[in-house]
Amino acid sequence: MEAVTSSGKAVVTLPAETQILIVREFDAPKHLLYRAYTEPDLIKQWWSGQRGAVVSAEVDLRVGGDWRYVMTANEGSEVAFHGTFREIVPNERLVTTEVFEGAPVKNEEEDAALNFITFEETDGRTTLTTLVECHTREVRDIIIESGMEGGMQEAMDRLEQVARSLA
Repeated sequence: MEAVTSSGKAVVTLPAETQILIVREFDAPKHLLYRAYTEPDLIKQWWSGQRGAVVSAEVDLRVGGDWRYVMTANEGSEVAFHGTFREIVPNERLVTTEVFEGAPVKNEEEDAALNFITFEETDGRTTLTTLVECHTREVRDIIIESGMEGGMQEAMDRLEQVARSLA
């Protein structure tokens, strides 16, 4: 398994040719982390990290429901992602598709990454594990080479702060 983490508390590895695995422990119980991860007003506080400001966070938290986040990056460009919830187990697990709206997509259903997100709590601390399954190695490599790791580390630091503030 190839590690790609350069900084921060989250560990990023590549367990298979089409996968990205992100694991991070948070100093917060899972029910608060789950709230921060799924409630639009809270998502707006952390999702952009230090890279800009979230201007829209739409979440239809039900199986088959859609989500979409839009941020204005610090340099002024708009960045947006969207997807659909495939599985929801409150405070435990989310399975969603994810599409970067700036990427060339032939067939959104086929080209979307599939994210498996789990929340596991031990002694008031939560391990958030995200397995990103891409449809090809090339897509996985594009994601890794995009600089996503730095922004993700910043966002997860803020996610922890937001979750802790709910206690």
